[in-house]
Amino acid sequence: MPRDWCTTVGFDKQTGIGWAGGYVGLGVSTSNLSGRTLTDLLLGNDTELTRLPWVNRTVRKWEPEPLRWLGVHSMYQLYRIADEREAKGLPRTSRLAALADRITGH
Repeated sequence: MPRDWCTTVGFDKQTGIGWAGGYVGLGVSTSNLSGRTLTDLLLGNDTELTRLPWVNRTVRKWEPEPLRWLGVHSMYQLYRIADEREAKGLPRTSRLAALADRITGH
């Protein structure tokens, strides 16, 4: 799972290595789009797909363990509590959700 929960696809011409990932629950449609994008990148085609902002995007790295584990599990708990508060009638987005967003890099 990427730090910012966003999909990325890329190709390094020098090494010949292509990659796609970070679907985070959106795998079926996004993997199809990734495959079509990778095809254009491999063939060297300049298309609408190869100009998308997710192509060759740099993703911020996770902190070393156990800080990564603590951050991820803290984020899950913050979102869970925020959802519970909002379900009970909080009239705005919970500040806990905003804190969880900061942990993820959103």
